[in-house]
Amino acid sequence: MNEEKGVWLRGIRGAIKVGKNQREEILNATKRLLEKIFYENQLKIENIVSIFFTTTEDINAEFPAYAVREMGWKYVPVLCAREINVPNSMKGVIRVLVHAYTDKKQDEIKHQYLGETIKFRPDLMGVKNDNRNER
Repeated sequence: MNEEKGVWLRGIRGAIKVGKNQREEILNATKRLLEKIFYENQLKIENIVSIFFTTTEDINAEFPAYAVREMGWKYVPVLCAREINVPNSMKGVIRVLVHAYTDKKQDEIKHQYLGETIKFRPDLMGVKNDNRNER
């Protein structure tokens, strides 16, 4: 934390479900998710430290991280990994963790769980959901 400027390093989470394991769908979904995270949190590219993606095992037609390069974010460190294969968990999911400097307090961060993935963290999205089996 930089107390003089009121700037903190924050982790911003999000997820999106991909309908098909196709390159363009993976890239478009990833861009949509990142754009929503950036817009809702008023982020600037120069304040991004790194972006970490995970995918469910059925998503392998392209690296979600490649979307970052297509967006022109040449110097942002990105990494992809595989989610653990939990029985009965939602398939076709891309998750992201963006590390960024921001002046927002922890409770002001707007995590973005788009579409069906809102089931993962309804508490962060202002929705009630007590059914953990829907993950």
